[in-house]
Amino acid sequence: MPDRTPPADAGTLLEELRRIRAAVGEAGFGNPVLSLAARVERRLAEGSLDEAAVTALVRSLRDEAFRDRAARTARYVGGTDPGASLAAMAQLAPAALEGEAPEGGFDAARDRLERTRFSAVFTAHPTFALPPEVYADLAALASGREAAAEHASHRPSRPTLEDEFSQAVAAIAHGRDAIDALTRTLLSAARERWPDRWSALRPRPVTLASWVGYDTDGRVDIGWWDTLRLRLRMKRLQLERLRDALAPLPAPAASARLAEALAALEQQIEACPTDGTPEAVASFGRLVAATRDAALTTPEPLLRDLDAAVEAAEGEAQLDLAVVRAGLFAHGLSLAHTHVRLNASQLHNALRQRTGLADPPADPSRRRTLLAAMDEALGKLSPVPVDFGAILAEQASAARLMMTVAQIAKHVDGSAPVRFLIAETESGYTLLSALYLATLFGVDRQVEISPLFETPEALENGERVLEEALRSPHWRRYLAGIGRLSLQFGYSDSGRYMGQLPATYLIERLRLRVAELLSRHGLSGVEVVFFDTHGESVGRGAHPFSLTDRLRYLSPTRSRRVLVRAGIPVRLESAFQGGDGYLLFGTPELALATVARVAAHSFAAIPPQADPTVIGPDGTDPVYAEGDFAAGFFTTAGAAMRDLVEDPGYAALLGAFGPALLDPTGSRPSARQTDGMGGPAVIRHPRELRAIPNNAILQQVGWMANSLHGLGGALSRYGHNFEELRRNSPRFRRAMDFAAHALAHSDLDVLRAVVSLLDPGAWLDRAATAEAEDREAALRLATILEDMALAAPLGAMFRRVQADHLLLRGTWPDAPRMEEREVLLHALRIAVIGRIWRLAMRVPEFSARHGVTHAALLTRLVRLDVPAALELLRDIFPALPDPAAGLDYGEPPGPRGASSYEREHREVFEPMGRLFALVREIGTAVSHDVGAFG
Repeated sequence: MPDRTPPADAGTLLEELRRIRAAVGEAGFGNPVLSLAARVERRLAEGSLDEAAVTALVRSLRDEAFRDRAARTARYVGGTDPGASLAAMAQLAPAALEGEAPEGGFDAARDRLERTRFSAVFTAHPTFALPPEVYADLAALASGREAAAEHASHRPSRPTLEDEFSQAVAAIAHGRDAIDALTRTLLSAARERWPDRWSALRPRPVTLASWVGYDTDGRVDIGWWDTLRLRLRMKRLQLERLRDALAPLPAPAASARLAEALAALEQQIEACPTDGTPEAVASFGRLVAATRDAALTTPEPLLRDLDAAVEAAEGEAQLDLAVVRAGLFAHGLSLAHTHVRLNASQLHNALRQRTGLADPPADPSRRRTLLAAMDEALGKLSPVPVDFGAILAEQASAARLMMTVAQIAKHVDGSAPVRFLIAETESGYTLLSALYLATLFGVDRQVEISPLFETPEALENGERVLEEALRSPHWRRYLAGIGRLSLQFGYSDSGRYMGQLPATYLIERLRLRVAELLSRHGLSGVEVVFFDTHGESVGRGAHPFSLTDRLRYLSPTRSRRVLVRAGIPVRLESAFQGGDGYLLFGTPELALATVARVAAHSFAAIPPQADPTVIGPDGTDPVYAEGDFAAGFFTTAGAAMRDLVEDPGYAALLGAFGPALLDPTGSRPSARQTDGMGGPAVIRHPRELRAIPNNAILQQVGWMANSLHGLGGALSRYGHNFEELRRNSPRFRRAMDFAAHALAHSDLDVLRAVVSLLDPGAWLDRAATAEAEDREAALRLATILEDMALAAPLGAMFRRVQADHLLLRGTWPDAPRMEEREVLLHALRIAVIGRIWRLAMRVPEFSARHGVTHAALLTRLVRLDVPAALELLRDIFPALPDPAAGLDYGEPPGPRGASSYEREHREVFEPMGRLFALVREIGTAVSHDVGAFG
């Protein structure tokens, strides 16, 4: 008998899921997720459940998850009441002024307040997973306001560079307002403490930076002219901010200078080229050279004007002016500081052209020779002039970027160093290569060269990389001159290859080695910047439960103490990536709360301890006391994750149809390679996917392996004191919070259902009990899946994951489980995918068109390459008759071909398109439940 009981709402389906689970549990086998999905799919085919009802149900579940996400966001930042955030800032002010040595007085307070302790960096990674208006409503709900509107869809469109820039600027503006509030609080406290001296203070403990528009690693949509134009716009935003703040205040000299600078700057922006046309570039160069002084290239003239205005003012006007001055002092001539980024291989290519050093830096047999040759080249180097014509003529992307930085320092703002981030740094030669270009173009005092340690090799060998550079007297002189060593740690690539928790263990180990390295080379006075470029999900390194825990997790007390004891000042930096990251600055209330938590962490005293192995608030943290446990636990987990990454079934899981579950959320493609024959590329190894879509696919298939896998084996070997450590060790507890969150959004039955969906045997079983038409579709689908040859590797991979998970549950039986609402979303999507596949089997035969056969097109549909496949089908099977057929040709009409394929469009193609849109809408709902994309 067919199942004719249509579920009326989510409650009905959830109750049905519970009944199936109970029956499966009693029988000891079966899959409740797949069973429920099959029932929903059958009802859709029979018509007892229509597509509109499922769509409405998905939207209802999505909106519920959306509201829950907003509430979690508010809790994450510690609440969004502005009064409470301001009170938190006021509470930290005494500690900020006095530090750990109250007897230091005003001069010590000045040193503390005018040294940057934390910087929030806004990056444009592809996590723009919602439309801007939906992000805005999410932020509004988190801030205690109502959403502006209900949205039929939460699916994003691919953002342009301008979209990314606009969203970043809005978040940065909120962040700057919040920093002004912090500055006002600190200055007010100082005014009470030192009424005669406070006005000399220019606090900048928290700053903002951005690489939006300046990050050219893996992107082809950013020309050097785009970088320059956006940097000029950031300058204009800063000057406009100053102008507006000074409008009601007594600062006529500063206001007049700003008006002149803005007028000149407007001409520069208007003339900035939009491509590499030589005439336009030359015209721009002449204009910039003629107007650079009027437009200002350093904030010093304005700071002098503001110093005079502050000293002349009284009362609240004096405080207002001091706040404005501090914002200029902290950020220079830009709304936020500038980070550029490129890949190590781009640097190596540029140096090979200029020096002839062709040996690969990765070759250990040639490494010493290569480093010595580079050292010799640096010793002979003389700077050369740079103009815009030189940039236009340069072919090497790394040299072009360094030249662009040189022009920014010369013509836009020479006061604030530009961070030069280098992805995939695995050799000291890379750092010396960057220094070569910086010296060649005369900006070795304006560029902070910063290696990114993100690959397993880089994290394991990071100490060697730094040691190789530090052996060079040129590198040591560079660090001493600029006064800062900037180190960047990536959590996405490292996490997806070895597991998030083992990667963080290696990151902390490398941080602990920095103090010894600097001391050994006589650089103890150099400030160290630790820039953590994590994302907002646990798979990318962000603590799931609170911003306070996130900051403590990224910056463990132990490593901070080791550096402080060595006399090395430390600055912390943290990425806020894409739309998900900007959310924490999405409203004034959210930004104020975020800055309050950041400031509290930045000024928190590090408890003095006699024993450097203990760090907890009560003086002990057993995870450090038991060093063998930490090393064994994380090494075991990391080895298991590496084995999983090499498992062919893992690549099959990620690549079978995983990329198709995701809407584009950034400018970079998901896959690192493409299939030149048309259709999606076959993913043969996880390295062929970028990190963010890799992680996002794991979320969408219901198993966050990069935060989970290997923990079962590690716990089975080292878990005898697991509960004690989770209870008593802040460091270990925060690490296991990642696993707890991942488990709350992972379910073996969901993963098993995805694996079964790709198993031809499962479709043959369905064919055995199906009616004739459905039997034929199931048999055809089984044949396609057999040809794809995914079942065996997927089955083996699943058993590997299942075995590790059983070990985990054995040690941690009360670990979280996926909520039923999220399980239901996965079941609904599996049902919809099954329905799409059955419809695909009804696509009529056709002869090869555009190099695509009927069989190949069906395979593409099984891989959910639906939009592209439907575009082909609309061409092959037109919905409307050819208009030429109805014209009068002057004689009796002959036979015409088929007038149209309207029925195929109505019954097959259009439903497939709508159902595929629903597949991706479910993806947004899952992202809301998880709390972040990728």
